[in-house]
Amino acid sequence: QVQLMESGGGLVQPGGSLRLSCTVSGFGFVFRNYAMGWARQAPGKELEWVSGINAGGATTFYADSVKDRFAISRDNAKSTLYLQLNNLKPEDTAKYYCGKREFWRGRWSSLSDYNGWGQGTQVTVSS
Repeated sequence: QVQLMESGGGLVQPGGSLRLSCTVSGFGFVFRNYAMGWARQAPGKELEWVSGINAGGATTFYADSVKDRFAISRDNAKSTLYLQLNNLKPEDTAKYYCGKREFWRGRWSSLSDYNGWGQGTQVTVSS
């Protein structure tokens, strides 16, 4: 069974930065073979796709709301996915989740193509 564990969240002032990490483990799971993604859920709102990265790490995709502020990356040797959050805004406040892309039925932003979401890490942007 594949386990995903997010970390790195916290309380930060507007304009600040955070780096989220997602470690992946599981018998027989080869991290470097899977595209991965990040999503977030704010209180009272639906899960929102944030970013995706291909298996090799060379191709990345972002939601318009975070483009030019967030950066997704991965270290396949460490089976770890990252999300660098810069110039944070109060509307970025949410619980952030990582997931593996299991299917290829839709666009990168199709949440139904992802599974294995971890327990999430809370990001709160407030002065």
